[in-house]
Amino acid sequence: MRRPEVGDLNPPDRILMGPGPSDVHPRVLRAMSTPLVGHLDPAFIEIMQEVQALLRYAFRTDNRWTIPVSGTGSAAMEAAFANVVEPGDVVLVPTNGYFGARMDSMARRAGGQVVHVHAPWGEPLDPDDVRAAFEEHRPDVFGFVHAETSTGALQPSVPELTAIAHEAGAFVIADTVTSLGGVELRVDEWDIDVAYSGGQKCLSCPPGASPLTLNDRAFDKVRNRGELVRSWYLDVGLLESYWGEDRSYHHTAPITAIYGLREALRLVAEEGIEERWARHLHVAGALKAGVEAMGLQMNPRDEFWLPSLNAVRIPEGIDAKALCRHILITHGVEIAGGLGDLAGKIIRIGCMGHSAQPRNVLNLLPALADGFAQQGIELDAAAGLAAAAGALETD
Repeated sequence: MRRPEVGDLNPPDRILMGPGPSDVHPRVLRAMSTPLVGHLDPAFIEIMQEVQALLRYAFRTDNRWTIPVSGTGSAAMEAAFANVVEPGDVVLVPTNGYFGARMDSMARRAGGQVVHVHAPWGEPLDPDDVRAAFEEHRPDVFGFVHAETSTGALQPSVPELTAIAHEAGAFVIADTVTSLGGVELRVDEWDIDVAYSGGQKCLSCPPGASPLTLNDRAFDKVRNRGELVRSWYLDVGLLESYWGEDRSYHHTAPITAIYGLREALRLVAEEGIEERWARHLHVAGALKAGVEAMGLQMNPRDEFWLPSLNAVRIPEGIDAKALCRHILITHGVEIAGGLGDLAGKIIRIGCMGHSAQPRNVLNLLPALADGFAQQGIELDAAAGLAAAAGALETD
């Protein structure tokens, strides 16, 4: 076999405004270039404790069991379902987006009997429908997506949903991958049993260490399982030996990724979590105003618009893949097309973390207009820029 000839690493300089990853703050990149220590080094154990405290702040929780899972957000998602769902448990999941379908798949692999609560793609769950599903199916576990990345819809009335579940004695698992650090999320106040997320979205950290939190009630269910968790690597009962008080070996943690997550969470704490929510709302509001002034429409209705992920409807006949590629290659800005039922019908524009900055919005709008012009659709870029600038000037 011939020796491959590979040059120096030189990725292009992009503005990341797709559904993730988002742009990474330079401080996070610097933190990830610092020297490695061992995963059981006393210095790293101190870092672990700091990361856990910072995660509790971001999640708005006092949960003792709050950790970064070694892996991407999908690993944290699988950890949630693999541990809480036991074989034979009835698991209620939504049908209103791509990641509700992923919940379905993971719950089945954990041995759950999956049932559904329905809503159209791009709309949140109606609490009345959730209550009816509980009355019909009597689920043991209820999963919902707080911020549906595939549709740009935010789930309102979370405390109402958790109350319905807990009245029935069920456990609640929340997908907060596109909400943690970007939109209001209060795990303890909203009575969420388990929440998982990813580092690469509103936290603006490279993927590799993904937040997970369980309250005492959920962790007791894990401890008292009738059979072993089907994943050894993601078994939080085993991970407790590493992330708990013992700090004994389970696996080699992704040390550099945890360095990065720590610095990303420090930035969250320095900004203030509520101030960070407000920044996302302000900057994304300017993006929304600009897009609508150009003549486009958002996919979700205003009352459940998701600031961190803006789903924009595109006119019939537009090739979404070609549009996104033109904007990427010509303007250096990454956005994405739709998934599942919305493939070819929307584009998805992230406004997350370090990417949620006014200059990125003002760069994107004329790039969008140019991309549409390449396919024969004229948008009013000047009107879009004026609307966005006006929104940015408001408090």
